[in-house]
Amino acid sequence: MRQRPLSLIQDDLVDYEKAMERMAELVGERQRDERSDTLWLLSHPQVYTVGRRTLEQHLPDPSHGIPVLSTGRGGQLTYHGPGQLVGYLIVKLGEDEGIVDYVREVELRLVSALDALGVPAERRDTPPGSELLTGVWTKETGRKIISIGMRQSRSVTSHGFALNVDGDLTPWDWAVACGMPEVDMTSMGREAPATAAMDRVRAAVAEAFEAS
Repeated sequence: MRQRPLSLIQDDLVDYEKAMERMAELVGERQRDERSDTLWLLSHPQVYTVGRRTLEQHLPDPSHGIPVLSTGRGGQLTYHGPGQLVGYLIVKLGEDEGIVDYVREVELRLVSALDALGVPAERRDTPPGSELLTGVWTKETGRKIISIGMRQSRSVTSHGFALNVDGDLTPWDWAVACGMPEVDMTSMGREAPATAAMDRVRAAVAEAFEAS
């Protein structure tokens, strides 16, 4: 992986729609070279977000009362909530890079962060004809612990990843996550409770992305 130091922004709980407005501002600043590459770490109140390819039958039953919002990123349905660490990446790609290349780099950096925290993890290649296996899985149990959905506009990336640290996993069962009915979503708290300290996780993720 190339060296790519990032500026770090940290927030706690931020409303999803307000975060999208702020992310659009950050992207515009990066496109105009008014800011450096940036990692924004935060969490959201409960919300489902759907990508451009999400099927209607994968949406949750509205009786659960969790909002469902459309988003411009790639990928399928995901869930956000307290106890999850979200990272938005506003990065200007090189002339020799595409968004798929950068997503692979993001996966590897997050694998490195989880390994440092004591949760062995891996990225996966997608077999031909299968749903995209973008994200990160635990090695020991084969469960998905990080979802990734990104896009690029004028060479600048936006959106990013969601790492389940120690939140309620039940809402994942009320919809089809990542377009994969069989996926078993997990968290650091489920896999290795001693690792699920949010401050420590934030620090390890920032270090993996060379963010300060």
